[in-house]
Amino acid sequence: MEKGKVVTLEDRVPKLKEQRKQKANRRLILYLSLFFILLSLIIYSQSSLSKVSAISVSENRHVTKQEIINLTEISNETSIWRVNEEKASTSILQHQEIKGAEVKRKFPNKVEIIITEYNRIAYIYEDGDYYPVIENGKILASMELETLPDDAPLMMNWNQGDKVEEFIGELMKLPESIIYAISEIHHTPTEIEPYHITLFMNDGFEVSATVRDFSTKMAAYPSIIAQLDPNQKGVINIEVGTYFKPYETVGDEEQDEGER
Repeated sequence: MEKGKVVTLEDRVPKLKEQRKQKANRRLILYLSLFFILLSLIIYSQSSLSKVSAISVSENRHVTKQEIINLTEISNETSIWRVNEEKASTSILQHQEIKGAEVKRKFPNKVEIIITEYNRIAYIYEDGDYYPVIENGKILASMELETLPDDAPLMMNWNQGDKVEEFIGELMKLPESIIYAISEIHHTPTEIEPYHITLFMNDGFEVSATVRDFSTKMAAYPSIIAQLDPNQKGVINIEVGTYFKPYETVGDEEQDEGER
């Protein structure tokens, strides 16, 4: 002990008592805090405040919000504590148009759902109905549309199932940038080539091709049009080799437009 700093027992006792008192007070405050927190949680869990008040759905385009919520079986009567995020996500994935689903509980009483849908790569037009084709190759049930779909190309005059499936398989191999550059895909068979197709592109060009090896040949489309005059429209033939034939006259071009 340093010289001049001798502390007697009488001096230390009051300080020890004070320290013990402070520790006891802190312990009491801790216990009381835990008690009120637990009490609040019990009251919250048993009250209407714990029931789901709102369900938000984002990133969905074609599947409606209500369809998605119905799949989760979550409602305003569901307790936030009973929301099983994994189970709800699995239920949503039962919908054939949905590729991914993330369900999150947002306390105190909200649920957030983030959806990833399969992209639509075409619409098959038949007898006034439109059948969406999604990126995994599935053809969905027909749907009623007030306006023509513009988020994927239209497939026209495709009546033979085997050729439809084969072409969809080829279309799936193409980059999205090329798929969505196509406006219409017509099945235009000839006596010589039953697999012949005619494509009308969004940039005004026309493509003559066949179903077989279509993806391999069509993949070169960006490099082909890069070599052409964008003001001179015509037919790009990729059936065997690759060559370009301009529309001969304005009249011929207008006639072709009228036949689309």
